[in-house]
Amino acid sequence: MPDPVAWTEIEPGWQVVDADGNDIGRVSELRGDTGLDIFDGLTVTKGILSRDEYVPAEHVAGIFEGEVRLAIPHGQIEALANQ
Repeated sequence: MPDPVAWTEIEPGWQVVDADGNDIGRVSELRGDTGLDIFDGLTVTKGILSRDEYVPAEHVAGIFEGEVRLAIPHGQIEALANQ
């Protein structure tokens, strides 16, 4: 398994996977304050015909070079938008 990296290393286009390892989409936007080292969350693009989903930082389980792993399954990601 690759070593974890800091949230500030995340770049648009990185793969996002759910808690089960299923591909969710790609990072399109990172939200936070690098000066204060506060990671707020990220926006995931799931495809051309799908709307982007915002995932708060508390649902990120791990960050590795080129990949963000979430702590929740795919079904809960869509439910976040309705909260």
